[in-house]
Order: sequence, then structure tokens, then C-alpha cells
Amino acid sequence: MEMDQVALEAALHDAEQRLQAAVRSGDAQALDLLLDDRVIYTGPDGSTMTKEEDLGAHRSRTLAVEVFDQQDLHVTVVDSTGITRVLAGLEGTAGGHPFKARLRYTRTWIHADGTWRVLAAHASAVPDLG
Repeated sequence: MEMDQVALEAALHDAEQRLQAAVRSGDAQALDLLLDDRVIYTGPDGSTMTKEEDLGAHRSRTLAVEVFDQQDLHVTVVDSTGITRVLAGLEGTAGGHPFKARLRYTRTWIHADGTWRVLAAHASAVPDLG
């Protein structure tokens, strides 16, 4: 029996929260379970990163996100495809340099084998309005 729409949306919302927690804590093992092997992340500068590159950055702490402050989250599910749109303030270090950014993430998720996994992700910089 397939999950109903409400249950799929709730499960996707939960998966997004787990992803954010894994990024914040640098938990590469949790990220490995949440990212599809084919995932491509496109950063605000247009650069792309594969799953292994992303996991490597978290394992080595080349990328360390200390703050991931979710300000807005929208979840959409159509069949076995999900989209999360997240607005968040981030702080941490990347390549040894501190950063602080306000980003809008759009993630495309696929639901297979009873779980949600990120297939594609894109982040855009959003200017602070304050």
C-alpha cells in the first residue's frame, strides 16, 4: 500500500530536517543515507559538487556549518518526487575561511524503497533585508 499524500509530505519534511541537522553537525554518515548517489549540488557561485565531494568536505571539515537557521520551509510532493524550498541563515567555515550567508535552497527529492533522498540541490544567495 502506498503512503498517502499527507504522510509523504510529513516524511519529506522530516527528511529535510534530518538533512539540515546532518549538515550542521557534519554527520557524513547521515548525509550518505539522505543523498542519492547521483546527487549534484549547485552552489550560489554556480559551482557543482557530487555526493562524494560533498561527503568528503564534511568528513574533512573543509566545510563546517555551525549555524543552519531555517527561516522558511515549503514542501511539495507529486507522486514519488518531492521539492523542498528552504530559506536559511548559515554560518561556518569553508576552505578555512569563515562565511555568513542567507541562502535559498531548492532540493529535488525522490521517494524510493520507503525513504526520501536528495537527487538535486541548488542554493542561491539572498540579500539580508535588515
